[in-house]
Amino acid sequence: MIIRTYHELINLNTFEERFRYLSLNGQVGKDTFGFDRIFNQQFYKSREWKQIRDEIIFRDNGCDLGVDGYEIHSRIIIHHMNPILLSDIKDGTEFLLNPEYLICTTHNTHNAIHYGDENLIIKAPISRSRNDMCPWKK
Repeated sequence: MIIRTYHELINLNTFEERFRYLSLNGQVGKDTFGFDRIFNQQFYKSREWKQIRDEIIFRDNGCDLGVDGYEIHSRIIIHHMNPILLSDIKDGTEFLLNPEYLICTTHNTHNAIHYGDENLIIKAPISRSRNDMCPWKK
């Protein structure tokens, strides 16, 4: 099992590199919460989660994958870089609230990480130059 960390992530400069580092390649965790979803929902309503959530947003400057220039102007999702399981919630493992395993994302980026659809992520703007759309003026 690969353990992804914030300190490894921030050494990657571009949004695309960070996305690829976090991508689960279309593989959602084998174990899901299923009928135990109530534990998941209780956890996300806890005081501890709300506090760490605010800390992560502040640390990442409210930017998607913590990349400057990718400010999030809609709802911010705090992504567990290593998918959590029911046992993590029951046992209170370090993966739940440790900033080393958390990052800010948009809804689309979060889905792209989980489902492997790069079409959902924000693309960098195309660099334009004078007359680049006018073939006879090149």
